[in-house]
Amino acid sequence: MTYLEVLQSYQLTAAQWISIGVAVFLLGLSKSGIKGIGIIIVVIMAFVFGEKASTGVLLPQLICADILAVIYYNQHAQWKYIKKLMPWMVIGVLVGVWVGNDISEFLFKRLMAVIIIVSVCIMFYIENRNSKKIPANTLFSSGTGFLTGFTTMIGNLAGPISNIYFLAMRFPKNQFIGTAAWLFFIINVFKLPFHVFIWNTVTKESLILNSALTPIVIVGFFLGVYIVKFISNVNYRRFVLFVTALGGIIMLFR
Repeated sequence: MTYLEVLQSYQLTAAQWISIGVAVFLLGLSKSGIKGIGIIIVVIMAFVFGEKASTGVLLPQLICADILAVIYYNQHAQWKYIKKLMPWMVIGVLVGVWVGNDISEFLFKRLMAVIIIVSVCIMFYIENRNSKKIPANTLFSSGTGFLTGFTTMIGNLAGPISNIYFLAMRFPKNQFIGTAAWLFFIINVFKLPFHVFIWNTVTKESLILNSALTPIVIVGFFLGVYIVKFISNVNYRRFVLFVTALGGIIMLFR
């Protein structure tokens, strides 16, 4: 099949193409540091392709945006926290591969919605508590790491979970973005073989679709970089909370 024939084989309507374009543009914005909008991206892609299939369509776009993010924000990455979370994230991904391979579409949607809503509630609690003490216990980091790995595998929904951790660590804006960039670049590359060989959600056809969408991701990323420069640390934290909450509500009632 030719390049154009592959794209036509998806039989997408004009509205669906526009929706996908908006989603990957938002993906570029998200990876540039405008956190919290990842849930909206997942909702749009799941609506067009279905919950499980959309995870494979979205993954190569995530990796593309991750590459841009680690190049741009590399100097701000806090490797101490990446090393602390990564082993537990790997375990979470492996459990997600096993669970997600057999889970029904209905249960998949409900699980995604519950994870988001619980995450948002915890985020609001952390942000509004009087104590400014940074959680240092192993259970918090290991639990967050495991849930981040699990949710990123079953639905590319690790954003709310990782946001909880980074908000709790009181990261300044650029450290938040730089650490998240490297963390998700590594774990998304780790996830790729499972999507190709076990779930079969990343295919030659889906990669051709990805190639058509990549320029939109790039535009979204660099526009986001420009916008982030004008957001203060305080307003950045508020924005992450508000948009994540909004996305959680959308996912719950869609």
